[in-house]
Amino acid sequence: MSLLNWPTFSMTEFQHIKELIRLKNPTVRLEEWPVRVRGGLQIVCILEGKFEWLIEHQRHVLYPNDVVVLCPWHGYGSPTNTLEIGSLAWLTIEPTSFEPSKELFLGEWSAIADADQKLMGRLLVTQAPMVLNNFKWVCDLLQRIETEVKQAEFAYQTRVNQLLDELLVTIVRQLSQQQNQRRDFPQAFAQLEQLFRNSLDHPWTVEEMAAVVGLGSTAFTEKVKSFSGFSPLNYLINIRIAEAMKQLRQTDKSLTDIALDTGFYSSQHFSTTFKKLTGYTPGQFRKRGTQ
Repeated sequence: MSLLNWPTFSMTEFQHIKELIRLKNPTVRLEEWPVRVRGGLQIVCILEGKFEWLIEHQRHVLYPNDVVVLCPWHGYGSPTNTLEIGSLAWLTIEPTSFEPSKELFLGEWSAIADADQKLMGRLLVTQAPMVLNNFKWVCDLLQRIETEVKQAEFAYQTRVNQLLDELLVTIVRQLSQQQNQRRDFPQAFAQLEQLFRNSLDHPWTVEEMAAVVGLGSTAFTEKVKSFSGFSPLNYLINIRIAEAMKQLRQTDKSLTDIALDTGFYSSQHFSTTFKKLTGYTPGQFRKRGTQ
């Protein structure tokens, strides 16, 4: 087994990279590839051969240029604990924060905007683990990162971090597009609505919504209007109001807490919008519900 680590690589400069490994396996190896959680945000590229793995209890047959994207809590490996003949490479990033119930924060090294990191995390939580078939671009990017690390030329630290960002953005865009190709729009829209309900307090933009379903902003807006009769932001407001009505009926939370929980930036904003859409102030609506 040949493991390529980086002899000139300074770990203190790349603490966010947990592993960067290229493995060429010339013989079948028993008892060497168990199904287990390996941790980190991991991207695995198949370079040569055929591998049959269990990825989160689902059986996958992987071929060259297939890419596997895993969150820190996902497990994978061979169902027979066997490492087949072939080559693969993988990169494991250690985000500063990333759990199913916590927002993704890659760390100070990343130039990806915080809001985009959070959206990336939500997409990964809902869509990973994911196999991206025949996605050679990612394998090429991984090779470029390895080359930068090994050659350690001028400003290589900056270049490596830029390539890591490019790698993640490329993967997330492909995730969205691949999911969108597999479903019709109502299915994609249902997933988006569930994402809204799980994070109503997030200040969603049309660009973020469009990215979730793998469309550009203009095409997404047209699709939503055709599908629902509302603009994307008005559709979101309707969901926020519906959730607020539910909380007004079923909880004794303060109006300010309900406003913030459902994505309004102030109780005044909440009250104005609520009255406009329902004909009642939130307080009047709550009183009617208790009478």
